[in-house]
Amino acid sequence: MSNNETETSLEKKKKGRKPSTLNYFAEREEEAVRNFLVAETQEERNKIYNEFLKHPLDKMISSIIRRYKLYRKDMNYEEVHVDTHSFLMTKIEKFKPSKEKKAYSYFGTICKNYLMGQIMKDQKEMNRKISYEDISSDLCNRPDMSYLIDDDELKSEYVIKKFLERLKNDLDQINLDEQEKKLGSAIYDLFENYGTIFPETNNNKFNKNIILFELREMTNLSTKEIRNSIKKYKKMYFELVQELLKH
Repeated sequence: MSNNETETSLEKKKKGRKPSTLNYFAEREEEAVRNFLVAETQEERNKIYNEFLKHPLDKMISSIIRRYKLYRKDMNYEEVHVDTHSFLMTKIEKFKPSKEKKAYSYFGTICKNYLMGQIMKDQKEMNRKISYEDISSDLCNRPDMSYLIDDDELKSEYVIKKFLERLKNDLDQINLDEQEKKLGSAIYDLFENYGTIFPETNNNKFNKNIILFELREMTNLSTKEIRNSIKKYKKMYFELVQELLKH
């Protein structure tokens, strides 16, 4: 191949190279988020939002909807987009720059989980199927199928707090392979902010599908790898709950 042909080939490859998906949400936008959070007046916030954040957030939401095909029944694309953007803006103040996390990652997680939660909610209402959790709940309400543990009651927030304390300690103490360490760190990050990144529901139960989806995104592990690596953490959680019930 001649030099001219080589140069032409390289130019075509260069022109065909896709730009980074984060170009529209780089350090300038990260700084705008920080400025937005500390702004003292609504007028100042509106200025920052309109000038620096509205377009990048629109583009991020559009990318998430299309990439993961998170469309909703009985709503057109524009309605889904506006609804998701509005929901995101109700959560923006809960982002904590002091934790040295990226706003882009936080906002993306909020949007994905919200859309998945709404889609599952839509499907559940449409199909009107009795889920396993509903059946389980009905069984638990039957006297002959129930077991009461005196007046002990464990609040989910308290259990999660204690679980995170133990998880943080055990990540450095127990023998874990690379996949287990990666998964453990992802579980810690996920549940440290569970109150803000999971969509609000009428109960305190987490949707396992949403959690599994997010863990795959955070770790790049397959579903099978996650299920194999999570066994130690399930055991850790079970032992913790048994200990807490004894106190």
